[in-house]
Amino acid sequence: MKNPTAMDLPEFRNRLGETLDTAFHPGTREDALVILAHGVTGNKDRPLLVALAEGLSQRGWPCLRLSFAGNGDSEGIFGDATISKESRDLRDVLDSLPPTLKVAYIGHSMGAAVGVTVAAEDPRIRVLVSLAGMVRTEEFLEREFGDAIPGEGFMWDEPEFPLSQRFADDLGAIGDLFDEVGQVSVPWLLIHGTADDVVKIEDSRDAYDTAEEPKKLVEIPDAGHSFDEKTYPQVVSEVADWLTTHLG
Repeated sequence: MKNPTAMDLPEFRNRLGETLDTAFHPGTREDALVILAHGVTGNKDRPLLVALAEGLSQRGWPCLRLSFAGNGDSEGIFGDATISKESRDLRDVLDSLPPTLKVAYIGHSMGAAVGVTVAAEDPRIRVLVSLAGMVRTEEFLEREFGDAIPGEGFMWDEPEFPLSQRFADDLGAIGDLFDEVGQVSVPWLLIHGTADDVVKIEDSRDAYDTAEEPKKLVEIPDAGHSFDEKTYPQVVSEVADWLTTHLG
């Protein structure tokens, strides 16, 4: 890869050899790359990620949308997808990039939990953005999937998304990410909708209170978990301003 303005990105694989599906949006800045990743049952083509990548690209930021292994068109098994495994996926992507690149990571929902996990200990992430970010993983598991039996039931009653024992064990073992939140030392922007009924806004509020400076919490009135076309422009604007201040 010569620079992120060119369409010559490598084929990304994780350490298990699973190909990771990505989409690239070119930008004018040659020294930076913004990685965007999804949440539970999501993939790189979720409307929020597409709108955000397109908006940032128009402002000069090269963007890479990523589907974690087992999701979307990436190789792998959905039931193996956990915060721990996806954190390793993200590190493998970072390993494939030139070390001189200034990398920002934007994660939605569980993808934000992945970002916190990696940014807490990996200095290659220079700027962190959490969109409706999950912090209390065990509470999320119980609240959203407490009526489903791991290995038998499904996430939100959708058969294409089985609730695996591995996923349940990982979220339960993590419990919450407040230790990692306290270890994040890079500029961190948190955006959350006040009407989110999937990941409670208290996760972002309490993470913000725990995190070190520089940090910013943006609450978008009446926005749901995945935001919507009416609120995408605000999300794009807030993220672009944060990147310009802390990465540009």
